[in-house]
Amino acid sequence: MVLKDINFSPYPAWHRWDPAAWLRVSGPDALSFLQGQCSQDLRPLRNGDAAATYGLWLSLKGKVVGESFVLRGGAPDEFWIGSYFTPAATLLARLEAFLIADEVTLEDQTAAWTGLSILATAPEGPPAGPDAFRFPGRRLAAGNVEWVGRREVAAALPPPGHELDAARMKLLRLDAGLPAIPEEFGPADLPQEAGLEDAAVSFQKGCYLGQEVMARLKAMGQVRRQLWRVAGEGDVAPAPGTPLRGPEDRPAGEVRGAAADGRGGWIGLAMISLLHAPADGRLLLPGEARPSVHRRPAP
Repeated sequence: MVLKDINFSPYPAWHRWDPAAWLRVSGPDALSFLQGQCSQDLRPLRNGDAAATYGLWLSLKGKVVGESFVLRGGAPDEFWIGSYFTPAATLLARLEAFLIADEVTLEDQTAAWTGLSILATAPEGPPAGPDAFRFPGRRLAAGNVEWVGRREVAAALPPPGHELDAARMKLLRLDAGLPAIPEEFGPADLPQEAGLEDAAVSFQKGCYLGQEVMARLKAMGQVRRQLWRVAGEGDVAPAPGTPLRGPEDRPAGEVRGAAADGRGGWIGLAMISLLHAPADGRLLLPGEARPSVHRRPAP
């Protein structure tokens, strides 16, 4: 971890957040419809083997439109879709485009819900209930716990521990190598380019949108680009889209997201062409004569 000053015990660190999307999906065909759209196998939700699962919403070409958790609701034919970063409008447009004869109702309830990310080695916090969900999150490489509830329920909760602001949460996320979708990783990218195939793609389920591309990539075993964890010196982090160069001044990729670490440096994520990736992981920013950016090892 880059942020070694955070002590997660004995009291949990926490962060209040509002979902970018919180959608209710209901109806007799809700599960079968979502199963044919999401990259992850959702059948464990119905079987009761899982309360939530994390998956992607892909295009026909296998590119990443959005990400979300899919959660089992209180009724047999009720499910919820919740996302950290993908807007509700994006997910609704993606789903409605393929909603034809299915008996499914989509409702945007984003404004009525809020979240609490609990970051601790032994997470504590409020339980789930009729108006709240509790499920494994994706804030850290090692995971965390998310609690999402209706605003009136959340307003009555006492603060459970040390609060972290949005800037610190972004640093934690970048340090873990987790891109914000689709802001930092999206419609031009394949899941495998960010190593999302293990966490968010099922290769055992039946057909879903983008499944043929996922199967071909698994058979090929490689992609031409890769999202790197990178770092550099300086109090100002490079803006998204900043080009990076490799050996012999060849274009190597671009910064997708970065933030100053408060210690005279910055950390970030960069999409790199494997064809032009330097063997030593050293990269140059525009106008530089010597590499000042380096690849960081996986957490």
